[in-house]
Amino acid sequence: MAASIFRLTLSNSPFNSRAIVESPKLNPHSISFRRSRRRILCCAPPDSGAGGDGAGVSLSVGSYAIPHPNKVEKGGEDAFLVSSYNGGVIAVADGVSGWAEQNVNPALFSQELMANAFFFLEHEEVNFDPCILIKKAHAATSSIGSATAIVAMLERSGILKIANVGDCGVKVIRKGQMIFSSSPQEHYFDCPYQLSSEAVGQTYLDATVSRVEVQEGDTIVMGSDGLFDNVFDHEIVSVVAAQQDASNAAKALADLAQSHSLDPNFDSPYSQEARARGFDVPWWKKILQMKLTGGKLDDITVIVGQVKG
Repeated sequence: MAASIFRLTLSNSPFNSRAIVESPKLNPHSISFRRSRRRILCCAPPDSGAGGDGAGVSLSVGSYAIPHPNKVEKGGEDAFLVSSYNGGVIAVADGVSGWAEQNVNPALFSQELMANAFFFLEHEEVNFDPCILIKKAHAATSSIGSATAIVAMLERSGILKIANVGDCGVKVIRKGQMIFSSSPQEHYFDCPYQLSSEAVGQTYLDATVSRVEVQEGDTIVMGSDGLFDNVFDHEIVSVVAAQQDASNAAKALADLAQSHSLDPNFDSPYSQEARARGFDVPWWKKILQMKLTGGKLDDITVIVGQVKG
């Protein structure tokens, strides 16, 4: 996430992806673990059924993450969570990279936030409420830093409950049409709402809370802003329609986002938004009929969930 720390004074930040994936109801022998520098990544197998046993709908989930080109060795600053609890839970946290300018590892806050979310997932007080889960995970996070975060919880009855702080996002697609799209929260362009170790940041009380009734055959696409700043909604719908399984769809979307992010001539959602906010090329380039274009280099995290009956 190319964003700023929200403080009285501001500094820069980008954001990207290396994942924490936890799935408590999956067979532990089907989960692979690998070390990445200072942390362990727990990765559920492709197209793992996120929903546990029981009647009603659940999620079949695939995920894919591509770090910012400059952060490949460190693994990026995103973290995400996939759980089989109830009908399925998915979440993404995007570490605000401006903290690196203060010698703080921006990845630590997002990783701990997601680890805490997993820990509290089945807590009685949470009561399968994504907003309360954010509250408890944030309160338990001791790392210095900040992150945007989104959590979506699917009830077996087909109600998808969403809580979002910042500019991660989620879309719901049904029969080739996007029936729901979350809206980003920001203080101003490139400075999203963010959960923080500092009192000036946002809390669960600032989250946008949504409820969407989904049905078998729907597809849920969640991601960091590295996806949505580089890929248009119609492209997301087309990619999802062309893929049979969630893992392939997640990889295809992440690959497309990366391709667009590296193309200086692509008129991306990010460049269009920047121009709409008054950021553009110098006047003399405008005389030459030039304009601000290009994708946004960033961490890219994609989670795709297919609703199964």
